[in-house]
Amino acid sequence: MFELLKEQPADNILALMGMYASDKRTKKLDLGVGVYRNSDGITPIMDAVKKAENVLIKKQISKSYVGLLGNLDFVTGMKELILSNSISDYNYVGAQAPGGTGSLHQIFLLLKQANPELTVWISNPTWPNHSSMLKHLGLNFSYYRYFSEQTGIVDFDGMFADLQQAKQNDVILLHGCCHNPTGANLTVSQWEEVAKLCERDGVMPMVDLAYQGFGHGLNEDVEGLRLMASMVPELAVAASCSKNFGIYRDRVGVVLYCNKDNQVLPIVSGNLKSVNRLTYSFPPDWGATVVSTILYDKNLRQSWDNEVNGIKNSINALRLELKNALRRCTKSDRFAFLTDHTGMFSRLGLSSKQVIALRQEHAVYMVGDSRINIAGLNSQTVEFLSNAIAKVL
Repeated sequence: MFELLKEQPADNILALMGMYASDKRTKKLDLGVGVYRNSDGITPIMDAVKKAENVLIKKQISKSYVGLLGNLDFVTGMKELILSNSISDYNYVGAQAPGGTGSLHQIFLLLKQANPELTVWISNPTWPNHSSMLKHLGLNFSYYRYFSEQTGIVDFDGMFADLQQAKQNDVILLHGCCHNPTGANLTVSQWEEVAKLCERDGVMPMVDLAYQGFGHGLNEDVEGLRLMASMVPELAVAASCSKNFGIYRDRVGVVLYCNKDNQVLPIVSGNLKSVNRLTYSFPPDWGATVVSTILYDKNLRQSWDNEVNGIKNSINALRLELKNALRRCTKSDRFAFLTDHTGMFSRLGLSSKQVIALRQEHAVYMVGDSRINIAGLNSQTVEFLSNAIAKVL
């Protein structure tokens, strides 16, 4: 039977990882894979996470299933972390999901059940899995302009013009902060303009939040999202704990749905239970309970806050270091936008030919659109990368 299956295209980033692993050169640089690494090239386990896990090892007395919506203390804690008091506790429902991808998938399933004819508007460019999932689920999607290769910042005029084509009951998918792959982000006033458009035209905003805390801070990174939540009649959020808690392999995410008409909420909650049951039944407990333990313990929460702040500072310091090194090596300010971007990623505006030359001639691996993981660098490799880029320009 399975001989009838069609071969699927390889994931570009996974293919890049394979090429990097097979490269025999001793000096090489992987800037493709999207995980945080410290200065030693390690994705560390946070101290707060280790302490919370030790607490659970001593306290946990059962490995029985959690409910279909998962750990509800975790859901409440995540609502407070992300949305704070921008919405009432009576105007949202939520569910734990396996990672940010799982959270997006469950919202997409609800959208398909609610209105299979709608269009989901996604940024150009965006995280490739957005379009892949939408295509797989048979949902219509269109792109809106987002990033200017010439200026290295958000093309808000183009974005706003495209979004005015969205029809009533369409969905606009936004990155909550630290846009992947560009690193360029909306200002708070631009969030407000998009919120007004959604309210005026009957369009629902949906937010993918994967890097809270890695840009300007845990609260600062969601200032625009919180403003939007206070303005629009309904909103969906898919959030990941992989990056800011460093628990990638534990697959921890949350779905939050907000609606000012709270009579809709029990229907949404019931449908979340249904799609969860039909996809993975009960979500994995360990990582979400670790997060919940941290969020509700004053000392662990402070320790975690400090660690996230340290990661943010290290990424921003690398951005400045890279910008300065590129200025020296290229004798230009072509890459000055790097310190205007936030989070782990930036697009450098290199051609595909230049990206291939970097890989073949200098053992520098980045995604074909020249997206790099800033957190894949350290003080030693910044100079190596800058010299290599100067040689291919």
